[in-house]
Amino acid sequence: MKVVTQNKKAFHDYFILDTYEAGIELKGTEIKSVRLGHVNLKDAFIRFKNDEAFIENMHIAPYEQGNIFNHEPLRNRKLLLHKKQIKKLQREVKENGLTVVPTKLYFNTSKLKVEIALARGKKLYDKRQDLKAKDAKRDMERALKNAY
Repeated sequence: MKVVTQNKKAFHDYFILDTYEAGIELKGTEIKSVRLGHVNLKDAFIRFKNDEAFIENMHIAPYEQGNIFNHEPLRNRKLLLHKKQIKKLQREVKENGLTVVPTKLYFNTSKLKVEIALARGKKLYDKRQDLKAKDAKRDMERALKNAY
């Protein structure tokens, strides 16, 4: 499994409750650009329309050697999920007020997969607590490293 990109902002802004693996429908120049690592998940989110899931605001830079058949960088891309998974995610979003965000983009053998997560938004004080815990952990590791 080769990770192309991760959405660190999603882990900062949300509590991750459950994750799913989904395929993604791409054009030829898009996959070539992803293989080069020209992709950004920072502001991406998942929207449901007509019992289908789409990833929106995922930026894939235009392929440099592409010609007139190059793609739009911010177009909506269809996610390939089972119907039961889509129904479950829709129900959770509608009833519990959760959101679905992409967390990771990776190659599983030769297929591009996106890891999507069912998430609940963090409050500002939750984000501060996480930053304090991360700083404390970093300080402890630094102290242990200097002790040896």
